[in-house]
Amino acid sequence: MNIYVDSKMSDDSRREKLYEGSLVVHPPSPSALKLCRLAQEMIENAFPGKNPLKIQDSLTAEKCAEILGSLKPQFIHHPKAKEYLRGMFSELGCDLEKTYFDVPRMRTAFPGDYLKSGIAYAFHPHRDTWYSAPFCQINWWMPIYEINSDNCMAIHPFYWDHPVRNGSASYNYYKWNLQSRQNAAKHVKEDTRVQPRPEEPMALDPQIRLVCDVGGAYQFSAAQMHSTVPNSSNVTRYSIDFRTVHLDDVLARTGAPNIDSACTGTTLGDYLRASDLSHLPQEAIALYLDGTERDYPLYSPMAERVVSTISTR
Repeated sequence: MNIYVDSKMSDDSRREKLYEGSLVVHPPSPSALKLCRLAQEMIENAFPGKNPLKIQDSLTAEKCAEILGSLKPQFIHHPKAKEYLRGMFSELGCDLEKTYFDVPRMRTAFPGDYLKSGIAYAFHPHRDTWYSAPFCQINWWMPIYEINSDNCMAIHPFYWDHPVRNGSASYNYYKWNLQSRQNAAKHVKEDTRVQPRPEEPMALDPQIRLVCDVGGAYQFSAAQMHSTVPNSSNVTRYSIDFRTVHLDDVLARTGAPNIDSACTGTTLGDYLRASDLSHLPQEAIALYLDGTERDYPLYSPMAERVVSTISTR
């Protein structure tokens, strides 16, 4: 596995490397810094008079979850967030006519056991492809405030080419939207929603913990095994993640290899074109349909109504 830092390679070359299991790290860009400042302002307005990095010292977990239940959707749907993402893509040489993105999500990781369920879910080791992501999906992750190796995210490179027995066969994206997505803020002490998990012991070392500056970002394939680092620092971690697909890769059905994913449905109905926020062409999405969309017509990507992503997953 290679890690490319501030590489000047083209977007086509980046995607090829990412599909092979490499990681790409970008330094802060002007639009990425604007996106982080927007997130900081929204966080600080949501917790007036309090230090958001130490919010566990001044609010109950229940109250914090209530505030995050409002804050996170507001960030997702803020028009400036999409504008700044478009700027990021342009600054990194992406083709705005062929780059499609899923809305940016604000994540939190609190110290200890303060709040790690539901709206602040601490993700167990997983691949996004267990959650109906296409194999051409690229994940982007960036910190909103400074982070360190004790409160970031981990990549588990051993599992790039080693399958893991997991529960993805029981996961359907349309069913998740219907039954579980909207309820995230209700899960404070324990998250009882059924999600794909490893079903065998895993060796999480070696692991890669990338620490980048505010406004920096790193990319990795949706097929990479990754997890939330248990926050052993004394500060809350706030981060942003989003996903992209390239139209040519969607149409060609290219991407990372599938070694252990068995979920159904597809997330492709959520993606927006960077240039004008239009959805992927229906003929592109149709290549990924498996018949389960007929069971959930309001939540399928072929329906006129596309579900808004308003939660942590």
